[in-house]
Amino acid sequence: MGLFEDEFYSTKISRRASKTSRKQKMSGFPLRSRKDWGAGRLALLSGASGAAIVLVLALALGGGSPEAAVETAGTPAASGLVAPGDAIQQTVAASSKVRPAVVSVVNEQAAFLPQEQEGAEDGAEAPQDSADLQPASVGSGVIFAKKDGKAYLITNNHVIEGAAGLKVVLIDGETRPAKLVGGDYITDLAVLEIDGEGIETIAEMGDSAKLQSGEMVMAIGNPLGLGDSLSMGIVSKTKQIIPVSLSQDGNYDWEQEVIQTDASINQGNSGGPLIDMQGRVIGINSMKISDIGVEGVGFAIPVNNAMPIVDQLMKTGAVPRPYLGVYTLDLASYYAQQGLGGGVPDAEDGDAAAESPSSGGPKLPGEVTAGVIVLEAVGPASEAGLQFNDVITKLDDQSIGSTMELRKYLYGKKRIGDKIKVTFYRDGKPDAVTFKLQDKSEEEE
Repeated sequence: MGLFEDEFYSTKISRRASKTSRKQKMSGFPLRSRKDWGAGRLALLSGASGAAIVLVLALALGGGSPEAAVETAGTPAASGLVAPGDAIQQTVAASSKVRPAVVSVVNEQAAFLPQEQEGAEDGAEAPQDSADLQPASVGSGVIFAKKDGKAYLITNNHVIEGAAGLKVVLIDGETRPAKLVGGDYITDLAVLEIDGEGIETIAEMGDSAKLQSGEMVMAIGNPLGLGDSLSMGIVSKTKQIIPVSLSQDGNYDWEQEVIQTDASINQGNSGGPLIDMQGRVIGINSMKISDIGVEGVGFAIPVNNAMPIVDQLMKTGAVPRPYLGVYTLDLASYYAQQGLGGGVPDAEDGDAAAESPSSGGPKLPGEVTAGVIVLEAVGPASEAGLQFNDVITKLDDQSIGSTMELRKYLYGKKRIGDKIKVTFYRDGKPDAVTFKLQDKSEEEE
């Protein structure tokens, strides 16, 4: 990502020059020549060093559990467990297990036509056929199910956003047309359908709740359009909360829970799997931080969070959420824009273009410093009487200071059909209205 355009974020990170002293003080036991060491001491030291190496390898392969380390270290290879000397083979086996299920996703969009095609009526767009579509971007995906002769794969919603056509490239290079089953821009997940003939490998889903910091993982996908590619690292943090801009205007209006990893994730990796050392999918690669001085900070959507969304997309093609019907601008952003010539507003329920308030903006008492300005009210909000320049400060009894807080309360605490009380200010006076939340119709998308 940027959550969008492969979810790349630009962050401001303080730079501190770290200096490491090259001089180290020697303390403790006095140094002795090896000639002074007896054969018994050397043997004891060698044995202890060997045991320590075995223990470290066993810990790495046993998931960090001391019990698993003892069991692995004392168990012969014939038992079926991976011996320390087989660490490389474990990574090979894990990647081989899932790689055939990893695909490239090609987003095709209409090619630019400098002139209208002959025969097109004035003002009418010429019809587009497959020959007019050109690859606009490439991402990744992973096949997770096969049913009734069709194979289904997970990818990121931003990978397929704006596509006029979709194609999937299998690991052997075969290209197949793909159909969008459904997508959800809030969680940045989408499901595609392709012909399942000849597809035998279905990725096994793991349990992201069991991940541990320091656990080794691999990212598989199509970085930079290079095709089937692997990168390896560790889980830096099992649960990281990062702000995202759903409307891509630079204003954060949502938060995403992700797995942080230092496995290399680049443009094109989006939608591909993050797997553990047993070849199980534990995350969907989604974004990275891209900035000078920032390395090894990538993010994946936990598979435990992704699969309920995927299941809903398989059932209905969309994720139903309660619809309030307001396009908003954070009050703090409005105040900041007064000396900066305005800016692009946030949208609570969609991406409609709305003009920011003029210098004759909302009137508020001095104690009101946080809220969201209504730029446009539609659907249920309009029917309830909300208007341009109203400033929402509460939903039910929950204080609302930003569009992010509004969305989090609305999507996390309410359901379609629930009643909601909206407290707001109009012309400096407080008011409130209660109405039912609706589902968002296609006309309002």
